[in-house]
Amino acid sequence: MFLFLSKLLPLLIYPLGLAWVLLVVALVSIKRRPRRATGAIALALVLLLVSSNDWVATGVMRSLEWRYPNSLDLPQAEAIVVLGGAIRPQLPPRPWIEVAEAGDRVLHGARLYLAGKAPLLVLSGGRITWGQGQTRSEAADMAELAEALGVPASAILLEPDSLNTFENAANTRALLAARGIDQILLVTSALHMPRSLAIFTKQGFEATPAPTDFHVVSSPADRPTWQGRTLSLLPQTESLHNLTLALKEYLGIVIYWLRGWL
Repeated sequence: MFLFLSKLLPLLIYPLGLAWVLLVVALVSIKRRPRRATGAIALALVLLLVSSNDWVATGVMRSLEWRYPNSLDLPQAEAIVVLGGAIRPQLPPRPWIEVAEAGDRVLHGARLYLAGKAPLLVLSGGRITWGQGQTRSEAADMAELAEALGVPASAILLEPDSLNTFENAANTRALLAARGIDQILLVTSALHMPRSLAIFTKQGFEATPAPTDFHVVSSPADRPTWQGRTLSLLPQTESLHNLTLALKEYLGIVIYWLRGWL
C-alpha cells in the first residue's frame, strides 16, 4: 500500500495534478461561488505558467544536478552500483529492450567498468507490475544491455528485487556485505544522486557519486540570444516535465528523511 500511495498522492501536488484539482474545484463551485471558481482558475493558470517556464525548471534542476560536478576524475572502487529506472522491457512490438530517458545509467556504468574503475558491476532494480504477474526484473534487462556493451557476465551481479531507492540501497548492502565490499562508485541520474547518495551512505557504504544523465549543462555556446530568451518565457511541456522530476526528488528527500532512511 505504501508503494501505491507513494506513487498516487504526489501526482495531486505536482504542478499538473494540482492545476487539475484547482480546475475541478472551479467547476464544482462555479454556480454557487463564482468568485472562488475564478480564483481557482486564475491560480491554476499561474501555476501552469510558472511551472512550465524554462528558467524556473532549469534553476530547480540545477540545484540538484550540480551538487557533484566532478564526474570525470573518479577513484578506483570495489564495485560499481547502477540503479534501475533506465530500461523498458521487451514487450511487443519492441524488438528488444529499450533505453528509457535515464538509460545513460547503464551506459555510464558499463563505461566505468570497461575503464577499469572496479572489477564488479552491480545492477539494482526490480519491476513494478501491480499484481499483473511476474516479469523479468529490470536488473536482468540492464545486464543484457551491459553484456552487449562488452561487460562479461562473470563481472555482473544482479539485485533484482528493489522497487524504490531505499530498497536499492538496503538490498545492495545485503548483497555486497557477504563479499566484504564497502567502497562503491554509485551510478544514477544526476537529478537522483543527492537522495541516492544519502541513502547509500546511511547503509554504511563508502560511496563516490558517479552521476550521469544531466539535463542542465554549461557551455559557452549555450549563451541565449534574444530569440532564445523570448522562447524560454513561454510555456513548454518539456519544462513542466523537468520541473516535475525535480519536485519529485525534493519530495522524496523529505519523505525519506521523515522515515529515517536518510
